[in-house]
Amino acid sequence: MINQKMTELGKVRSVIREIFEYGNKRRSEIGAENVLDFSLGNPSIPAPEKVSEIMARLIKETDPVKLHGYTSAQGDPTVRKAISDSITQRFGASSSPDLIYMTCGAAASLTITLNALVNEGDEVIALAPFFPEYRVFAEKAGASFKVVKCRESDFQIDFAALEAAINKNTKAIIVNSPNNPTGVVLSEETVIKLSELLNKKQTEFGTSIYIICDEPYRELAYGVDVPYIPNFYDNTIVCYSFSKSLSLPGERIGYIFVSPKIDIATDIYAAVCGAGRALGYVCAPSLLQYTVKECIGLTGDVEAYKKNRDVLYNALVEYGYECAKPDGAFYLFMKSPESDAAAFCERAKKYELLLVPSDSFGYEGYVRISYCVSYNQIVKSLPAFKALMEEYK
Repeated sequence: MINQKMTELGKVRSVIREIFEYGNKRRSEIGAENVLDFSLGNPSIPAPEKVSEIMARLIKETDPVKLHGYTSAQGDPTVRKAISDSITQRFGASSSPDLIYMTCGAAASLTITLNALVNEGDEVIALAPFFPEYRVFAEKAGASFKVVKCRESDFQIDFAALEAAINKNTKAIIVNSPNNPTGVVLSEETVIKLSELLNKKQTEFGTSIYIICDEPYRELAYGVDVPYIPNFYDNTIVCYSFSKSLSLPGERIGYIFVSPKIDIATDIYAAVCGAGRALGYVCAPSLLQYTVKECIGLTGDVEAYKKNRDVLYNALVEYGYECAKPDGAFYLFMKSPESDAAAFCERAKKYELLLVPSDSFGYEGYVRISYCVSYNQIVKSLPAFKALMEEYK
């Protein structure tokens, strides 16, 4: 018999992907210009021109045997050094190339890290709302998956709920800031309080509890600082992706950074290398490694996302919707006018509005709107959102 769990995952796509595929069907039926698809976090802002220029130069000038050949399993040493140097320069955090592991994007980073950390009986906590694949990644690594809801008022951490959830089996907490799906950035006050709580619990239980930072949206912040958690909490591992900052989601390139402040950092890095080996995630795409080496700190047009956010958020609030105002990323988390968010999303389809219900994000009664679309689509969608709300008045 084949693996039934994997069969189930293969037969039933994530809700996000299901809605995206429905959108593809509608595009073929009525034309792409008539479908108001806000389902997928697929950047519409093109990658900076420099990215293509670097790729073209590398292809033209680099020995093809090197350019298209294997790097070291954990990534090219010069690429890892460039990333390590950037971490130190930008955030003032101690770093080492020997604690950087190049990956095929944030999903690979998270999967590798969870497999490196988790033993039988361990628990992983996710702060809801969260990216639904966290559950898949954690359970495949062998962890029990525990959900702690953030405060509904501002989507900062509910510390009473979190403290009640932590026990001697807690191995890690996944932190995503700016957050998918709310766009909320955890404040420095929240991060400091989280660090104090985890240090207290580590002492209480005599165990190590790790923060796994999922950071694909770090560069997409609108006038707010995103605290760099390794500067606040020693037992931190960062999972980074260039997919959103450089508008390269299809290229799948990122890295894992193990903080040298972890007392067993070299052992954890060895476990990361071992997990990468066991999962087949060795030697991230060479061309992309060499490309991002020269693009560290570069971003796409963040102001375009901010413009989309401002127009959409202000209009939705005017129409009577309740939304969390995003500090970053490119998502709006909007409260459904009815308790059943899936039913609301079905009703929205009458207006060709494709929204994602929040149930699989661990937070019922909301929808996610991915506004990394063209500005024209934002403007075109406003009458549909207004008409939809009129049905509830």
